[in-house]
Amino acid sequence: MKASKTAPAAILLTALVAIASLVALLVPPPAKAVSRSFFGIVPQTGLTEQDAEYMRAARIGSVRWPFAWSGAQPDPQGFEWGPFDEIVTIAARQRLRILPFVYSTPSWVTRKFTVMPVNNGRQRRAWSAFLAAAVERYGPRGDFWAEHGPGTPDPLPRMPIVDWQIWNEANFFYFTTPASPTAYARLVKLSDRAMRRADPAARLMLSGLFAEPSARPPRAMHATDFLDRLYGVPGIKRSFEGVALHPYAEDAADLERMTEGLRSVMVRNGDPGARLYMTEMGWGSQHNPNLVSFEQGVGFQLREMRLAYRYLIGNRGRLNLKGTYWFTWKDVTGSCNFCDSTGFFRRNNGPRLKPKAAWRTFVDITGGRARP
Repeated sequence: MKASKTAPAAILLTALVAIASLVALLVPPPAKAVSRSFFGIVPQTGLTEQDAEYMRAARIGSVRWPFAWSGAQPDPQGFEWGPFDEIVTIAARQRLRILPFVYSTPSWVTRKFTVMPVNNGRQRRAWSAFLAAAVERYGPRGDFWAEHGPGTPDPLPRMPIVDWQIWNEANFFYFTTPASPTAYARLVKLSDRAMRRADPAARLMLSGLFAEPSARPPRAMHATDFLDRLYGVPGIKRSFEGVALHPYAEDAADLERMTEGLRSVMVRNGDPGARLYMTEMGWGSQHNPNLVSFEQGVGFQLREMRLAYRYLIGNRGRLNLKGTYWFTWKDVTGSCNFCDSTGFFRRNNGPRLKPKAAWRTFVDITGGRARP
């Protein structure tokens, strides 16, 4: 039998289809259909006007920022709002929302900042007073916005804080000791009451849960186990609107597995309507997999970023996923063993931002611009 003259063309067509399929996997759906609020960032350095301008241009809608109680109230005499005022001011000028994660017990309340303030009446009263004061300052009817309203010396667009994330990685010893779902449930219920007295419309988001820490209880728990036990506390579902995950995954397939696992816990516990957030996620650009499994070079960082956002954007409706926050904005040395690699910009002490390849890839995903 004679060989078909069309065989080479058929082989070429098959190869082109395969290549097109691969490209489709790597390129997320059009981001213009996705709200700016879906794209967030977690900086590790001070926020500058230039940073905020670049974030706005890239269609980033939200900045997740640490709001340390120990810094805002270093003694029981009063509150020091100045540093947080500055962050809120810079963000508001570019119409960026702030998602604060409130944590860090001051030394006049507990001996360790990682101890949640729920063990006695004095601790609980101090935490409730601080949280209510913060909501009263930065919420929709907050003093901060009155001080920056029309006719004031420094008027700002109104970008009140509505979502408040209570604590950080409550299932991990680095931020919380012990990692106790029952203790955290007490903190969540306490916080919900304090927030709603100050602003009935305030929304409480659970601590971002570290997906799969290697340490064991009481030092740490997997996010799925921690959340499942948290749901076991009677009445807890009435005290929060959002669940958050920190899926530090080896690759995008692993991120998908972690996300689906947490969502399954929510559904199994009769809470499919709760909002889901990825409040930290990222891959590193340097090649150091023996130390950090998700640092496997520039090409790996870009590929996994594309695949992860394709999955998250494409499934946001089914997951009720409301926001994603990339960690981090700029590479920083000494903060953690991957903080020097996961940023969009290189370490730089000068005034100019030095973008990495990840920045261009991220902007392609969001549908924004690389420069203001």
